[in-house]
Amino acid sequence: MTVEGAALRSALRAHASGVAVLTAAGTAGPAGVTITSFTSVSADPALVSFCLAETSSTWARIRDCEWFGIQVLGAEQADVAERFAASGTDRFAAPTRWHTGPHGVPLLDDCLAWLVCSRRERLRLGDHHMVVAAVEHALAGAPGDALVHLRGAVRPVAAPRASLVP
Repeated sequence: MTVEGAALRSALRAHASGVAVLTAAGTAGPAGVTITSFTSVSADPALVSFCLAETSSTWARIRDCEWFGIQVLGAEQADVAERFAASGTDRFAAPTRWHTGPHGVPLLDDCLAWLVCSRRERLRLGDHHMVVAAVEHALAGAPGDALVHLRGAVRPVAAPRASLVP
């Protein structure tokens, strides 16, 4: 037996997680969604993972995609995170700025980092699907502060600054 979903969500509100946007060239055009389940799995080979709910409209559009983009969002991109978390909108319409990357993957502009990944494994786990993907392209963007999800909201997190005192 496990705890109820509400109890788990309540307990994990104190756990900060990075904010990223998952994108793919879906069956009906570009698809994307804000995710906090993104994680590194392995450095050699380079593998990452993410999870999406079975009920996610984005999952329905990308479940058969072979290629995905992961955009790590910076502190100044809370509006992007909120746009890609909202349902019933064209997330790629203005003011979203994006371009087509390798393998036709839609990539958002001005992120801290971009990964283009190919699907390795897809697993049904409870009410979610986990995708493990091989990182085939990685690019670091301009340095900047991070964006995290904590206590039900996205929040900027400043990177530690070098001390001026030796």
